[in-house]
Amino acid sequence: MPTQESFHDLDSDPALQRHIKVERERARKLRKTQWWLTLINTGTCHYCRQTFPASELTMDHKIPLARKGKSTRGNVVPACRPCNQRKQLDTPVESLLNTLDTLPS
Repeated sequence: MPTQESFHDLDSDPALQRHIKVERERARKLRKTQWWLTLINTGTCHYCRQTFPASELTMDHKIPLARKGKSTRGNVVPACRPCNQRKQLDTPVESLLNTLDTLPS
């Protein structure tokens, strides 16, 4: 499983930087859609399922942009800041495996 350290050199890849720039622009447009506004107005974090005011939810890419994720409806979810920060560059599978690693044997 990749570690945060293995993504340390992301800035040195021009193709990845172009991808991130394009996808961030798409994310800005997606945030203005009625679909996204309806989703965040439910107030539920995708990860912890707790309720928050819409203003406290962030757009999280399930597959991070730095891992070649896209800014599409199928890849973005509302997340509270703590969950979004905890997830960092993990994919959904890596997040699940990390959760399993913390369970008592």
